[in-house]
Amino acid sequence: MRIDKFLKVSRLAKRRSEAHEALVNGRIAKDGKALKPGYDVKVGDVIELHYARKFVTVRVLLVPGKIVPGLRDVPLYETLEERRDEPADWLS
Repeated sequence: MRIDKFLKVSRLAKRRSEAHEALVNGRIAKDGKALKPGYDVKVGDVIELHYARKFVTVRVLLVPGKIVPGLRDVPLYETLEERRDEPADWLS
């Protein structure tokens, strides 16, 4: 499954277009390297997401073969780290 679609299905991004934009702008990385929208997600991948003021690192637990309504209750990822950057931190 493409990473932009995975981010939408796992609810790490609200819309696929939003996920695509984040990928194109280099805000989603694996092993310190920015990912492209066509990257195929694999179980065990550790992905770093950079939101406006929040950084989240997740590990992929499950990559669904197809999207079905019953997928809402299944955890697709686990959060490894989450931190917030406050605007005051940017000045230091």
